Amino acid sequence: MSGPVAAAPVVWPEGYRAAASFSFDVDAESAVLFEQPSSASRAGVMSHQSYGPLVGVPRILDILERRRVRSTFFVPGYTAHRYPGVVRDIVAAGHEIAHHGYLHETLEGVDEATEAGYLDRGLDALEEVAGVRPSGYRAPMWEPTWNTPRLLAERGFLYDSSLMDADAPYELAVAGVDGAGSLVEVPIHWALDDWEQYCFIPGVSGDGYIAAPTKVEQMWTLELDAMRQVGGCFTLTNHPFLTGRPSRALVLDRMIARALDHGDVWVASLEEIARHVRGLGGAPRVLEPPTV
Repeated sequence: MSGPVAAAPVVWPEGYRAAASFSFDVDAESAVLFEQPSSASRAGVMSHQSYGPLVGVPRILDILERRRVRSTFFVPGYTAHRYPGVVRDIVAAGHEIAHHGYLHETLEGVDEATEAGYLDRGLDALEEVAGVRPSGYRAPMWEPTWNTPRLLAERGFLYDSSLMDADAPYELAVAGVDGAGSLVEVPIHWALDDWEQYCFIPGVSGDGYIAAPTKVEQMWTLELDAMRQVGGCFTLTNHPFLTGRPSRALVLDRMIARALDHGDVWVASLEEIARHVRGLGGAPRVLEPPTV
């Protein structure tokens, strides 16, 4: 029995040997409210989350402007409705707005119609607030379903960034979609997410351990350098309510500087990376659920 075929290496533009993208999930309160609606009454928890759009996003935008880096911000529709000025500031700064659900809804066990409703509600919110129709999507909690690629392709998305099965982006075959055929998949990984390192919310997430930014910097540096060696794509996921804190933002700044200083790493938004991969015309990879 033949199994899945690994994605082919990517030929990066202009002689670059690898790529890097510094992306941000602007969850704010939505990540907590969907899982635990009663947390709306917990002022401390809500303030922990609102730090992201109120303080973290402006700090991150300053870093990106100083480093002259274009980034991707995954924004739940609820965040766009609650903080429209912040989302518009992201657009005004020239960054990409991508889809991240409406209320950061976890998709595990969700039927197709419900998932489609989440997608459409999020699309409507981003178009209303930011005036954009996003080309990229990242599943909340990185929990897509087997229906997600087709639902995205039907709505004209270019790429997804929710899977973990490759070091570099690839074309993902989408069955049953007239005229679409594939999405670009830009893989992510738990080790390249600040949530696992920094997030502690009593009664909601984490066990009380919060990693030192120096430890996180060491881990991410090793991964960046290794991705450079294998010609992969270093896709870092940060949350402004976490990495927007001062000492962690310093680490983010140094990581961006390190990627740029290599000179042979293409630092770009996820949309730019996905459009490059689409232009290569590679054969789409078929992703199928395992049989048991």
